[in-house]
Amino acid sequence: EGFTFLERSLSSSSSPLSVQKNHSSMVVFRLQVFVTAVTAFATLNLRNVCAFTPLAPSSQSAAAFYHLHHVDLARSSSGTTALHMSYGMNRRAALTGAGAGILATTNLLWNVNSPAAAAATSTPTSFPEWTLENGVKFPTLAMNTVGLSVEDTERAINLATKQGFTHFDFHPGKERDGMAKYIASNGRNGLFLNTKIRKPKPGTSPSDAANLAQAQIEEDLKALNVDYVDMLMLRDSPDCDVMQAQWVVLENALASGKTRSIGVINYCEGSLKCLLQTAKVKPALNYYLLHVGMGRDAHGLRTFCDENGIKTFAYGAVGEPGPNEDILNNPLLKKIGVAHKKSPEEVALRWVLQSGAAVSVRPTTNFGLGVSVCEEDDGGKCAIGLEKRAGVFGWSLSKKEMTLLDAMNGPDDNPTLFSSSGCPGAFVMPK
Repeated sequence: EGFTFLERSLSSSSSPLSVQKNHSSMVVFRLQVFVTAVTAFATLNLRNVCAFTPLAPSSQSAAAFYHLHHVDLARSSSGTTALHMSYGMNRRAALTGAGAGILATTNLLWNVNSPAAAAATSTPTSFPEWTLENGVKFPTLAMNTVGLSVEDTERAINLATKQGFTHFDFHPGKERDGMAKYIASNGRNGLFLNTKIRKPKPGTSPSDAANLAQAQIEEDLKALNVDYVDMLMLRDSPDCDVMQAQWVVLENALASGKTRSIGVINYCEGSLKCLLQTAKVKPALNYYLLHVGMGRDAHGLRTFCDENGIKTFAYGAVGEPGPNEDILNNPLLKKIGVAHKKSPEEVALRWVLQSGAAVSVRPTTNFGLGVSVCEEDDGGKCAIGLEKRAGVFGWSLSKKEMTLLDAMNGPDDNPTLFSSSGCPGAFVMPK
């Protein structure tokens, strides 16, 4: 009945929906009507429950399928309703059976050569987002520019945006300047800019530390040539008063619109307790080291954060300060990778994301302490690395695989490895 009604509606010249008929075959028209009906049904259901399970392969979670095949129902300025389905360039193979046949046939027959259709096909799949307490949309996969030169930062951002990245996690200095060069050439539309406040030297007074934080915010906005960033993250200090004083500066930046959200970096439980004593605005997230082998709870830090409404934003999915060979060569990760036709590093990244954390990733595994590269003549390694990382939402680990990975007790690490001496097990720079 729904099919018949929709066909009559679409056939009517007064219908708000329009379908271009193939004059040589009513069969093609009925096929188009059917796909339109399926699309409309999927749109309504995906908008509400983020899942369309009849077409989702059994190996994918509903959420992964939703993000793989994002459907939008848009209304034009003239009031005409248009249905848009966008797919990642290499992701159609995930549709199986009759659904794949219908969609593939429709792509061939229905305006497939139009510029609009070509643009929709080449648009990268959007990444999942969190909605923070103040309504800010936070993309859960970020590109980490740490250690890149100005030129490599700009190059990596260019490559990453082509794969759907919008969230960029950068430091003040050369990485920020590379970000600024990209914005100057391409604009900041759609980008989520996430930067960090420099850690004050030991012995800095709380008032001086606050002044340094304020000066850096102004410096970064001027260098980037923007009015605001999307997130400011505060590093810890062994001095509780310094952390509290600098946090007030971030709260003021939030209130004045110079940032849309605020968080912290490498805060152990003690540092968080210090901050929460005086904070008017809780950190939206804590950015710390998390990888397979550490366990989901990260030595209890994640539970403490969850209990206080602080989300986990992870770095180091394959280890820090350099890639951990015990992760990249782990037999279990290799075995799971073979089953999914993925590398151990892709399995490691998928585990962190599927555990419920957001993640910031380096472009490749060619990095070390304070050093990373995305060179022009690297044989495409940087582009390939970013493509693999962007593809992490196109597949999922089974419940059994997650259980096995959760149970790994090594390689272990301190989640706040790069914290100050105020937290246990802080990293000491080699002499």
